Amino acid sequence: MLRITLTHRDILQNGAAYHVARASLANTRPKALHDHDFPELLWVQNGKVRQSLPDRKLTLEEGDLLFVRPDHAHALQGVGEAAMVVSVTFRPEIIDSLGARHPELAGHLFWSDAPEPVIIRRDMRKLADLNRAALRLERASRTALEAEAFLLPLCAELVQEIPPETPSEAPPAWLTEACLAAQDPAVFREGAAGFVRLTGRAHPHVSRTARRYLGQSPSEFINALRMEFAARRLSGTEDPLPEIAAERGIPNLSHFHKLFRAHHGETPHQFRKQFQRNLVQPA
Repeated sequence: MLRITLTHRDILQNGAAYHVARASLANTRPKALHDHDFPELLWVQNGKVRQSLPDRKLTLEEGDLLFVRPDHAHALQGVGEAAMVVSVTFRPEIIDSLGARHPELAGHLFWSDAPEPVIIRRDMRKLADLNRAALRLERASRTALEAEAFLLPLCAELVQEIPPETPSEAPPAWLTEACLAAQDPAVFREGAAGFVRLTGRAHPHVSRTARRYLGQSPSEFINALRMEFAARRLSGTEDPLPEIAAERGIPNLSHFHKLFRAHHGETPHQFRKQFQRNLVQPA
């Protein structure tokens, strides 16, 4: 596939330190990959996006946040309707300066040596926070100070989320496969029992392994998936709450409220009202 290089001089005009762009993606297959001489922060605002890399393709979903270094080549394509991304271009010296002044960033995000863009999933609440910060950034002067005021809180939060100690070896293939399969609502509706069944292993062994590699029990992992899917339905539809709870495999509304509040910090009704208000009229 062809490869095109973009330059920050063409994007950052009149001494601007950054540029914010929003784009709806067409479903047509890209004819070329592109790289650039600048770091780019990119996230999926709506819908699904197919990311083409030199040797494979990935499907990105709403809330996926990408840290794209200058040496990363990729192309983006919409999947279905209303695929939209937000992109923030930074002058290279801004990212270099942050890395030099904050050694905690070494090996992470823009400062990782990964051969592909680092991808981090943001839940609905954190995606809404990111969008509000991007809106403020877009309205501000295009200075390095404003760029750092946007980047530092985000990077500090993300680095703090990285577990301080992780196993040196990769998780077993059966656990990885079960985690991927559990994204299917038909699976997570069954709860932890459905997750354990996917592995074909004894429940105590699955629990120990999940805690070692995921930092969660099977129940905690599945409930997090359920609440994330519930948040998407609450923010994007007017479907009644009992229907959403039942589809997540939790017909007991009291238990559903308890789980949702634990994961999102407010009741389902409060979440839906607050999210839809912020979407129409951002604070």
